[in-house]
Amino acid sequence: MKILALGCLITILFCAQSQIKTNVYFFPGQGSDKRIFDSLKIDSNFNKRFIEYPIPEKKTTLREFSLQLSSEIDTTVPFTLVGVSLGGMICSELSEILHPQRTIIISSAKNREELPLRYRFQKTIPLYKLFPGFVLKGGARFLQPIVEPDRKKNKHTFKSMLKNKHPKYLKRTIGMIVTWDKNSNQSVIYHIHGTKDHTLPLRNIKNPDCVIAKGSHMMTLTRAEEISLVLNHLALP
Repeated sequence: MKILALGCLITILFCAQSQIKTNVYFFPGQGSDKRIFDSLKIDSNFNKRFIEYPIPEKKTTLREFSLQLSSEIDTTVPFTLVGVSLGGMICSELSEILHPQRTIIISSAKNREELPLRYRFQKTIPLYKLFPGFVLKGGARFLQPIVEPDRKKNKHTFKSMLKNKHPKYLKRTIGMIVTWDKNSNQSVIYHIHGTKDHTLPLRNIKNPDCVIAKGSHMMTLTRAEEISLVLNHLALP
């Protein structure tokens, strides 16, 4: 009788464990918010969780900002991290702090070595500091459709996401990116990148796991069907 009861208990625990869904945490880019993920079709086996960024304190590093956001991750259940652009850089930091089941970055950089020269040289010559936040925001709103013309497919969404960003947030996150000091990766990161990404060009990316032909920096929204297929495959442990 005791053996039977023990067997039932093991079965119950196994079933309960098997029913636990993986939490997938989505980290948007610097000039976007959770709407960048609106068109993704994520398998119902996953619980979607969207991270929102506060305005960083002055001189906050990217690693410090990532540590601050780590408190929003429930590590008591299986979880996967998915980040776009700045969000991918944050996920790169968090992957070595929290040890998720999977870390997936899109249109992003795994470390400082994958940033284009125009970002890296500003660690020494911080030109962005010459301009107030509202000027940097205005420049981003002007340059975004020129640098990434693919955004015209969802123009109103991209314009609205960038418009909602506080100038102070934009200037401080620029500072976090150009001073990022992570030079290598100790954990496995799955990297999805597009051949037409003009913000973080593919030529700087070392060994991407999945390359989307003609995918732009905005492809999480503009090429959501293809990205969804890759994500649903990679997110499974």
